[in-house]
Amino acid sequence: MKKLTMVQAVTDAMRTMLEEDESVLVLGEDVGQNGGVFRATDGLFEQFGEERVIDTPLAESGIVGTSIGLAVNGFRPIAEMQFLGFIYPAFNQLMTHATRMRQRSMGRYTVPMVIRAPYGAGVKAPEIHSDSVEALFTHIPGLKVVIPSNAYDAKGLLIASIEDPDPVLFLEPMRCYRSSRTEVPDEKYSIELGKASYVKEGSDVTVMTWGAMVPDTVKAVEKFEKEHNATCDVIDLRTLYPLDKDTIAESVKKTGRVVIIHEAPSAGGVNGDIISVINDTSFFYLKAPIQKVTGFDTPVPVYSLEQEYLPSSEKIISALNTTLSY
Repeated sequence: MKKLTMVQAVTDAMRTMLEEDESVLVLGEDVGQNGGVFRATDGLFEQFGEERVIDTPLAESGIVGTSIGLAVNGFRPIAEMQFLGFIYPAFNQLMTHATRMRQRSMGRYTVPMVIRAPYGAGVKAPEIHSDSVEALFTHIPGLKVVIPSNAYDAKGLLIASIEDPDPVLFLEPMRCYRSSRTEVPDEKYSIELGKASYVKEGSDVTVMTWGAMVPDTVKAVEKFEKEHNATCDVIDLRTLYPLDKDTIAESVKKTGRVVIIHEAPSAGGVNGDIISVINDTSFFYLKAPIQKVTGFDTPVPVYSLEQEYLPSSEKIISALNTTLSY
């Protein structure tokens, strides 16, 4: 077992599946000889050749459209978007074709494809490179949305995504790519999609988050717990569609207090879906109003203001204090 960064774990997952299944392909801008903008496909071109690791033109709609065609004809394509903010030209392919093919063909065809995309703020990139717009895609029936927060989860979730019979959007937080190392098994393993993870267990507050906010949230919670006689459940949702409703309800019933944290804008964000799950399953267990800590309802600002945009430790601790005050 090796300690890998998240980007190394992503590469390892793709290599594992390319070795095991000849129907698996990788395609995208600069994924071949260059190894990808973040080197996530580094070494795959040399190992598997240009017919399985394919450099494409700079055309996101073409990459996704080609992947759909490959998927319905028996392949399992892994399409890379250089950044999530570049995916918008391909939104039509996702909305009108990839996610409807199973229903349109009455189950005759499925679209077993994965779209990988680095995303998120905090790396001093231009604004369209830093978007956190995961909620746009959780509103597309038939598309699973998966976000790891560490290397172990990244490998297991990506393998599960590649093996899934339906399209999966696999979002990779750029801040997590090389920020830490986690022990990752050499052999193949998978993590079930739609299952959240307890990062930390407590009894007083349920804290839900995902992606790059997970390590930031854990640090804030640990600081909060040292200063207060309280403990927190910290839940990494991992899959935003479908949400793990059972884990959400289980934790809320236990603690009665909730803080939801994400760096995306608040309006129309996944926080609304989580609150809806709580209303349906565990509303009468709440002891305090649900607190949210999110980005602002603006585009990500220039990097000199980027840290002001992201949820901070101070904002998280303030929300925890508020929910305990009731």
